[in-house]
Amino acid sequence: MEGEDAMRFFIENPAPSTLVDVENKVNKFIDLQPKDRNIVLVTSGGTLVPLEKNMVRYIDNFSAGNRGAASAEYFCKSGYAVIFLYRNYGMKPFVRHFEGPWTGIFTKKSVGSSSSWEIKDSLRNVLNNSLENLELMNERNQLLCLPYTTLTEYVWYLRTVAECLKCIRSRALFYLAAAVSDFHIPSQDMSEHKIQSGAGKDKLELTMRPVPKFLRYLVDSWAPEALIISFKLETDENILIDKARTALHRYNHQLVIANLLSTRRRSVAFVTLDSVAWLHLSDEDLRNGVEIEDYIVSRCVQLHKAA
Repeated sequence: MEGEDAMRFFIENPAPSTLVDVENKVNKFIDLQPKDRNIVLVTSGGTLVPLEKNMVRYIDNFSAGNRGAASAEYFCKSGYAVIFLYRNYGMKPFVRHFEGPWTGIFTKKSVGSSSSWEIKDSLRNVLNNSLENLELMNERNQLLCLPYTTLTEYVWYLRTVAECLKCIRSRALFYLAAAVSDFHIPSQDMSEHKIQSGAGKDKLELTMRPVPKFLRYLVDSWAPEALIISFKLETDENILIDKARTALHRYNHQLVIANLLSTRRRSVAFVTLDSVAWLHLSDEDLRNGVEIEDYIVSRCVQLHKAA
């Protein structure tokens, strides 16, 4: 049944026009890598579900993408080549340090009757280091950024990248940090044009279908020899580990990184079928600006080496 649902998804939601270009970029990126360099696909951000073919209204899974962008940085620094599949206009590795309102980056300085805008002294080193690291990653062909917007784009790109990475076998790692929609509206069920506000009189009813669990296909057929890591976010600590274990049993992958919404920036649990290992940032770590993704990626790299 699950296989039929996945097949139906790809039939009902045609491939994006950009798919061939994405496939070509990924294959070229893989060809540029030294034979001993591991490659990780990091997914990041939230997926959008359109309500119309000519989209005006939509349902969005919100995610700023900071965890994915930060993790991509640390994978690059660990020597991996990184394919970063991210939500368009979301956070990206290295440049994330100065993304946001420009008023937070610049300060106005006046000399006599003239004035100018300059980068704040406190951010100057951050900006320089980020741009230097980004330039270095580009020179080494270690970073490929692929934007998506909709759920359909995300799923098609995920399958395509996975099938491209199949050739490097166990050197591939999947780090699935994107917030993927649980429900969608198939293309043939969408309104062609904007849904009119008066069409439903006093209510609007939508029929949405569950999104197939594509993690199963990633493990079984798209990239069967890769190390696959997924994330589980919950608000109730009493069910967090059980939910993570359920995912491991259902999809047969290697690791779930589980975290609570309220403490996700300082605590995560590494959950396998037979172990749970918590990772916590100390108060001193937080004061010093340490990011938990640094430690998360370090453990993932160790696990990949041991696999």
